[in-house]
Formats: sequence, C-alpha cells, structure tokens
Amino acid sequence: MNNTELELLKIIADMSASPDGAYNIRSNGKLADRHVTENIDIRTKTDKPGIDIIIKPDTKGETVHIPVIISETGLKDLVYNDFIIGENADVTIVAGCGIHNCGEREARHDGIHTFFVGKNAKVKYIEKHYGDGDGNGENNMNPTTIVNIAEGGYMEMETAQIKGIDSTLRTTKARLSDNASIVIHEKIMTHGKQSAETDFTVDLDGVNSGANVISRSVAKGDSRQRFLSKINGNNICSGHTECDAIIMDNGKVSAVPEITANCIDASLIHEAAIGKIAGDQLIKLMTLGLTEKEAEEQIINGFLK
Repeated sequence: MNNTELELLKIIADMSASPDGAYNIRSNGKLADRHVTENIDIRTKTDKPGIDIIIKPDTKGETVHIPVIISETGLKDLVYNDFIIGENADVTIVAGCGIHNCGEREARHDGIHTFFVGKNAKVKYIEKHYGDGDGNGENNMNPTTIVNIAEGGYMEMETAQIKGIDSTLRTTKARLSDNASIVIHEKIMTHGKQSAETDFTVDLDGVNSGANVISRSVAKGDSRQRFLSKINGNNICSGHTECDAIIMDNGKVSAVPEITANCIDASLIHEAAIGKIAGDQLIKLMTLGLTEKEAEEQIINGFLK
C-alpha cells in the first residue's frame, strides 16, 4: 500500500499496515492483507463478495480490524460481512471505510454487516467513515448493520462520519432476546452540499431487553441530515432514543424519533433537540483569546466528543 492508503488506515481504524491480532484489509475491492489468530478466524465468502469473521466461544480481550480503503475513482465496492461471536466472548471489532478520490467519477462503498452475538457474549463495534481527494468525484457510503443478540448478550456500537462523505444512508436493524442489550452512539458531521440519512430500528423482543440509541450531529453549509429512530417494545423491556443536532449556516436537520409499546410493561423514552450554537458560549471562549472560528471548532469538538 502507498502512503495515502496507509494514512487512510490510521484515520479510520487507528492502525498500521500490520497490527497485532486478527485483521482483514480490503483495498480497492480486493484483499490486501489478512491475519488470523487461534481464536479468531476470517474466511473469504465463496458465493458473494465479503468475509466471515468467526470468534470462538470464551474468547476474551482480543481485537479484530476489518477496514476498507478505496483510492480508485469510479470504483463501486459492495461487501457482505458476517460476524459469528461465540458464547461468553468479549471482543472488540474495528471496522471503517476511507475513500481518497482524486478523479471526477463517484467512488462508493456499500457494506452489509450481519452480527450474530452469542449467549452472554459482549461486543464493542467501532466504525468510522472518512473521505477526501482533490478531484470532483463524489465519495459515497451506504452501511447496513443487522444485529441479532442472543440471551444475555451485549453490543456497543460507536459509529462516526468524520468528514468528506457526500451522500450516505446508514441503516441499522437490531433484534434482542431475553436480557440482551444494545448501546448505539452515532456522530455525524456534514458540510457543503452533503446529505446524510440514518435509519435505526430496534426490536426489543426478549424479557428485560434494553436499548439506548444516541445520535449527535453537526450540519454545516448547505448540508442536509435526517435521523429516524424506531424502538419497538415487544416485551418487558426498556428503550431510549435521543437525537441532538447543531445547525450552522444553511444546514437542515430532521429528527424523527419513534417509540412503539406492544407490551404493557415496555418502558420507552424519546428525545430530540436541534439548534444553533449559543451566542454566550462563543462570547465566553472569545474572551479567552479564541477567534470566532476557533471558538466554534472547540464547541463542535466538545459536542461530538
């Protein structure tokens, strides 16, 4: 890989070309490098593009990296990745996609990730999206995440759109069994004429299942965002969805939190707040010697932290 591709790896996955542990690096639609461990196996699918990540039961403290990088203009990459996490495992999975597009054509990555989280297993899933380039081509990404959590399982998702993505549709669907739980933290930044749409659906099917979905976003320039979050309480359960957004310039944000109780013992809450940066916050930081632009950046960084 060249220096540009190595830099993308650092940004989206905080990794060098060959990190410790299991990893699978996909570059421009092809396998670039792979390493497996005693407890984590990675296999190429034979029926469609993508990989199977198989984590043995009782695996503890291991991390697997599966980044995707694109540096060819006009490339449209589609992958299907399945994660099978064994019972009682406790692991971290670091994904993400980076695009460096220096041409005039669209570069796009669509990833369909399906998780099967075993009984009493714990998973932390980190996914970052980033785009740059000096051409006129668009950088587009459409991630789909399907989560199935068995009894007592837990999944924490941290997803971030850092910058440079012209259009994205982010779809997440989760189904939880008894005593299972999921926590989702989403961070999105858009600028220029970019558009971003998020669509969360969580079905709390199991007794004492729970979900906490939190989205924070900043819309600059003429960018547009739409946040849709649905939590269906189908049993004795608890669910919370929250969207907080800052709009700047001519940015537009639509937040549509939706909760449905299909059981008398479902406890569900939704919250949404959209607004501009408060003037007193800017003034306070500017009195400390920051310019208005620097003050805005400090506030945004703290908001998205």
